[in-house]
Amino acid sequence: MPKNSRRRVLRLLVGLLGILALVPGCAAPAPPGDQDDRPLVLTTFSVLADLADQVGGGHVRVESITKVGAEVHGYEPTPSDLVRAQGADLILDNGLGLERWFERFLNSVDAPHVVLSEGVEPVDIRSGDYSGLPNPHAWMSPVAAQVYVDNIVAALSDLDPGHSADYERNGDRLNAELDDITTGFHADLAAAEANALVTCEGAFSYLARDLGLQEAFIWPVNSDAEGTPRQIRSVIDFVMEHEVPTVFCESTINPSAQEQVAEATGATLGGTLYVDSLSEADGPVPGFLDLIRHDLRVITEGLAA
Repeated sequence: MPKNSRRRVLRLLVGLLGILALVPGCAAPAPPGDQDDRPLVLTTFSVLADLADQVGGGHVRVESITKVGAEVHGYEPTPSDLVRAQGADLILDNGLGLERWFERFLNSVDAPHVVLSEGVEPVDIRSGDYSGLPNPHAWMSPVAAQVYVDNIVAALSDLDPGHSADYERNGDRLNAELDDITTGFHADLAAAEANALVTCEGAFSYLARDLGLQEAFIWPVNSDAEGTPRQIRSVIDFVMEHEVPTVFCESTINPSAQEQVAEATGATLGGTLYVDSLSEADGPVPGFLDLIRHDLRVITEGLAA
């Protein structure tokens, strides 16, 4: 569909939503006095939303397109997502091929966007259908996450120059905390004498690179068909060869394939790791720093076993 035609469709959707608001039982639009006049920043998933919200410090309204707990790789945008994006002042995405749906999404909206992984040295995937492509999970490294923070500071300062000093202060604070997390994790891993990390998805390649860990995973990027017999066999051999005490899986993934690895090797299936999504506010990882600290603690405790 030509871009102009898509825009006409979106305008029709907006009009339809306005009509539905007049129907009994449908939500009515907020009165003008209740409208939030802060710039609207949309992100592709909840992890980026929390980072942008922390840098924004209340000066911008940040919303995630995908909901908490959603799988970001193969997300299918809804008409309401497209309507909401038409009102956005800025859209932030991860890049590195993470959001396979996002290019089509951008073709339907006019809002400017910034790729937050820009400037990160990519780790290439070396196996499977994605071989040779960059691993998209750069935010899982506290070192690479600082590049995300810097890009958010720059993007919000361009969008809202009047609060640029606040954005810079907030970014500096976040990066200082990420430095502290990295330093502490180095010490914890050294004490655990750990040298290898095994997960379901290859979401920790940047972290493994930063910390000098060997890495194995069942599949590189989440897909509809996860955990083929050949993939599982390869990880079993790795765990046996390197005497890995604990293997891990992520919150948005069925752990059955990794359970097979644990059963075949005698390794323990460790605590749940979070990657593509935060938890609900009352869960274990309501924010990005919570996610990083939780995952590093779970990994350290598991490998120390």
